[in-house]
Amino acid sequence: MENKTKYIAIEGVIGAGKTSLAKKIAERLNAKLILENFDDNPFLDKFYQNPSYYAFQTQIYFLLSRYKQLQELGQDELFYDYLIADYIFEKDKIFAYLNLQNDELQLYEKIASFIEKNIRKPDLVIYLQSTVERLMFNIKHRSRSYEKEMKEDYIKNLNDGYNYFFYRYRATKIIIVNATDIDFVNNENDFENLLQEIIKPKHDSIEYYEPSFKKAAQ
Repeated sequence: MENKTKYIAIEGVIGAGKTSLAKKIAERLNAKLILENFDDNPFLDKFYQNPSYYAFQTQIYFLLSRYKQLQELGQDELFYDYLIADYIFEKDKIFAYLNLQNDELQLYEKIASFIEKNIRKPDLVIYLQSTVERLMFNIKHRSRSYEKEMKEDYIKNLNDGYNYFFYRYRATKIIIVNATDIDFVNNENDFENLLQEIIKPKHDSIEYYEPSFKKAAQ
């Protein structure tokens, strides 16, 4: 039987672990892995040092880079059972509304609305929801150079924006995961339980995954 859930996207705020989870799932399922190219953005370091000045350049670079990358999904996907990405194209708007001024936002929206209709949507989105405290801990622990200037207030506002967006997201099926108290990177039981939830045959339009319930049942 053909797998109807072929294209899975992992989402979450900076520090939620979306890239780590995407890599582990892709390795387990022998999937094509699609990773966002943060390090290629020449404005990112400057943005964290001076957000108001470099927000628009940073945003437009990410928008066009994501568009180009997702447009390149092609014939090679026929050799994989799954496509696993660590982002969805639509989440770009969360950052835009948080960081851009009104005139910049108007121009951004014109560009985004023109190109987003050509983007393929995932079959399933996994939203890793977490607390600001856990996100800040993860960010500090991984010590990426361009994140050293990141402020807790920025992560809080970003976390609020993500929650608002994904609790109203209906473009595809979605699983909202309480990722605060699990470690799917280092704890194989946590990873296995979550993986089985993701690859089960059928999904509702919106589902909630609470790891504490899963652990209590074991």
